[in-house]
Amino acid sequence: MATQVAAHDSVPKAGRPRLIVFIAIDGLPQRQVLAYRNQLAPDGFNRFLQHGSWFANAYYGHAFTVTAAGHATMLTGAYPHRTGIIGNEWRGNQNGQSEYCTGDTSATYIGHTTKPLDGTSPKNLQVETVGDVLRRANPQSKVIAVSGKDRGAILPAGKAGTAYIYMSSTGQFASSTYYMQKHPAWVDAFNAARPADRYFKMEWKALLPEGAYAQSLPDNQPWFGPAGGGLPARFSAPDDPTPGPNYYWSLLRGPFGDALTLDFARAALNGEQLGQDDAPDILSVSLSGHDYVNHAYSAESRLSHDHMLQLDRLLQAFWRDLDAKIGKDQYVAVLTSDHGFMPAVEYSAQQGLPTGRIDSADILARINLALEPRFGPGNWLMGFSGSSLLLDRKLVAQKGHDGNAMADAARALLLSQPGFAAAYTRAELLSGIRKDAPFFTPMQNAWHPDVSGDVQFILKPNWKFGLRSGGTTHGSPYAYDTHVPILMYGPPWIGKGRVDKRVEVIDIASTLADLLGVAPPAAAEGRRLPFIDGTVAAKNR
Repeated sequence: MATQVAAHDSVPKAGRPRLIVFIAIDGLPQRQVLAYRNQLAPDGFNRFLQHGSWFANAYYGHAFTVTAAGHATMLTGAYPHRTGIIGNEWRGNQNGQSEYCTGDTSATYIGHTTKPLDGTSPKNLQVETVGDVLRRANPQSKVIAVSGKDRGAILPAGKAGTAYIYMSSTGQFASSTYYMQKHPAWVDAFNAARPADRYFKMEWKALLPEGAYAQSLPDNQPWFGPAGGGLPARFSAPDDPTPGPNYYWSLLRGPFGDALTLDFARAALNGEQLGQDDAPDILSVSLSGHDYVNHAYSAESRLSHDHMLQLDRLLQAFWRDLDAKIGKDQYVAVLTSDHGFMPAVEYSAQQGLPTGRIDSADILARINLALEPRFGPGNWLMGFSGSSLLLDRKLVAQKGHDGNAMADAARALLLSQPGFAAAYTRAELLSGIRKDAPFFTPMQNAWHPDVSGDVQFILKPNWKFGLRSGGTTHGSPYAYDTHVPILMYGPPWIGKGRVDKRVEVIDIASTLADLLGVAPPAAAEGRRLPFIDGTVAAKNR
């Protein structure tokens, strides 16, 4: 039975919080939050589950659920059809060249080598965030974002915040020249201490006895690959004399990279004096390790199970330090995820579910060949772009063909291939003529007319691109990818208990704007989350 919720339109006696702590755990499906509930620490996830509000039915409403699209949605309150962040990467509509979600060749990392497609700014983000609105209304407010991935920091930081990113070549954190020309002293001090080196030769060991993981897949499944996969795990080769780039990169694939990210967040709290005055601040922390673990081993594995418990203990320690620094119950904490995870193909096959893999290059070749009898020879498709097929529009025009007719033909051919569930053309997505068709709305939410390609598609459940055995992914409109946690804590402002009403991640931005006493971001599509007991803060006036 759903919890009864009440609207509340008066400002809480506590006023607006001085600090919002926004936590995004990359690749955490809601099913994992509850699967190990009896093994959680007293004050990690349980701070939310026992003392805050948690939304049991929180979902994304866009179909291509990948890291950048999710991180762009969280604090803008808008789906990719507005943000312009349709994926982690895509192809330029006119030239077919690769583009990266946070790529910007006019900005470089401070003190680090920058490659052409590295993420350095929010140039491609077409809408504002809660932090952007906050800083416009309160110029003294600070918005700091940190992550193991560039997109996990840059997109929540918005245009007016400051992003810091883990540099996998050095184990340091750096910003880019989009934000500043030189790091503050506290960043230099953090990096000079070389905190990543403390994990050199350390092992990731299971927190609990073997029997505690009985509900998860055991280590070293045949489909984990030649290197296998199990605990304990080490992030440096036995013969490595000193930490190097391979070691620093490997730290992201487990709890040590998340511990480093939280340590940098602590340094930001102190260095920027977040939450210490009447101008409210936002600290966004995106923890990347769970995504790497789930990609390699699946959310059903013991490694993912243990990593979830490791995150739980890391959060407990972080809350303790926040309480000491800011004051217990003097800030609002929010936790969500950018996407869930599909079970591995091998696991689905074991369960007797239809599943399979798709060779993207082979699909493109087949469709191009099949288009020739009607349209003549030519590479009519530039390739896949995000979750769409991109026509070579210049070639189509040169040959005098109708692009809509070719898109229709390409869609029919795509749907004749194994593993494809639905596809819609640019004309259909623009007109909304198929709005009652299966998955049309989430696919339309994932498609941007200026960025996306010409035939938007989704795969069938439990199918994925790539022929290599092992590993798994995300990026679908199915519940295993869209059902994510929304957890909130802050007793003066936030209710307590479970809410079963369906909500969406786009609702977070409007809720935080209300708490901060500012207008929602201009492009926000969501509504205020329905808290319990009438304790939700209304917009300050």
